[in-house]
Amino acid sequence: MAETMHSSGGAATDGLETGGTVIAVLAYRRPEDIALALPRLGVQALSGDGGPDGPPATVLVIDNDPAASARPIVEQLAGTLPPGLVRYVHEPKPGIAAARNRALTEAAASALLVFIDDDEVPSERWLAQLLSLQRSTGAAAVVGPVVSEYEHEPEPWIEAGGFFRRRRLATGSRLDVAATNNLLLDLAQVRALQLRFDERFGLSGGSDTLFTRQLVQRGGTMLWCDEAVVVDRVPAARLTRGWVLRRALRSGNSAARVGLELAGTPAARFTSRAASLASGSLRLLGGASRLAAGAVTGSTAQRAQGMRTAARGLGMSAGAFGYVYSEYRRK
Repeated sequence: MAETMHSSGGAATDGLETGGTVIAVLAYRRPEDIALALPRLGVQALSGDGGPDGPPATVLVIDNDPAASARPIVEQLAGTLPPGLVRYVHEPKPGIAAARNRALTEAAASALLVFIDDDEVPSERWLAQLLSLQRSTGAAAVVGPVVSEYEHEPEPWIEAGGFFRRRRLATGSRLDVAATNNLLLDLAQVRALQLRFDERFGLSGGSDTLFTRQLVQRGGTMLWCDEAVVVDRVPAARLTRGWVLRRALRSGNSAARVGLELAGTPAARFTSRAASLASGSLRLLGGASRLAAGAVTGSTAQRAQGMRTAARGLGMSAGAFGYVYSEYRRK
């Protein structure tokens, strides 16, 4: 096991305290984002687990950079927080699925695990809202909304395409799929359902899609908590047409691959492959039609949404044939 550290920089430990809640932050070469998020997560942890009379939650930073680049900033910030509140571990194996599995391992003695991305900051009562819904319902998973905040205003084409538009639902709504960018897990139920993140999806994305679909498929309940908001800080590098279209392609590609993985028999895999190919082809044709209509009418929304639909369709069609688009591949 890689070295772990208390917030005070003290001796290594072998795990977190039994019971309680762990907030897991998956870090990869975003020191400025970690510097912003970690103090706010520390405040959430101090007040979030069991109310003001209960024990604090703890914050676990999983550094997925082979160079361990997050260590200095985490050590520095952890020293400003109560001892034991923050822990750092280094997971050098490439891929976000490996980092997610490391979080499951490190939090094994705890009751609840909450995932949040390193480029997100929580709203004021984020953790308390997630915990409240889980404890009142016994859900295996609770999911909260992600709201984007931009480094600069996106161009009208990106806005019109709805590339950063995310769902909002009534609290208590049941889900069948979710991402890990704002996700609480009941670890006893995760173990009972024999769930881990599939590391074959580590560099392509989609391991969280597969994990949450398996959770529901195996009988777990996943609920929406609309009050538990986190804010996603979108950098300028992601506010380009190329980036948003590649993300749409990857999303479609992952959806097709997850469908194949969930198919339990050769016949089911054939059906899943055919369905992804058919759905992807329809999206390609529909997207091309909208793009053409936008060119004729001058509608920015039609052009942007047509490109978005076509990119997702291309990803689905390619995934049906086994192509893997590795969005997170490393040099």
